[in-house]
Amino acid sequence: MEVGDRRSGIVIGSRQDRAVAPFLEEFDMALIRPLARSVRLNGFATCMRLEQVYWNILGRMAEDNCCSVGTLLSRVDREVHLRHGGVKNFSGLVRVVCVVHGLRDAPVTVGGCQ
Repeated sequence: MEVGDRRSGIVIGSRQDRAVAPFLEEFDMALIRPLARSVRLNGFATCMRLEQVYWNILGRMAEDNCCSVGTLLSRVDREVHLRHGGVKNFSGLVRVVCVVHGLRDAPVTVGGCQ
């Protein structure tokens, strides 16, 4: 639903009026650096390659759950096997789990604005 008057094909007061800066000045480029780590998933050794930002999020999630990152990943692996019979792209699943975790903690906005 768009808000405002329509003039010359432009909606006044809509989302198109808001500027979004996806690349902040203080952006830490180290967060995009891929990092491979050895992990044990339910007893099986494997190597996972994720960007540093995801390892940081996993570390905080593990702290919140009073466990190691390996234990946290084993829980995710076990749950996806029990619920869905597994997943082809486990690294992709982990990235999405991190994003969903971040969105869950994000402030709720009304009308699209804070």
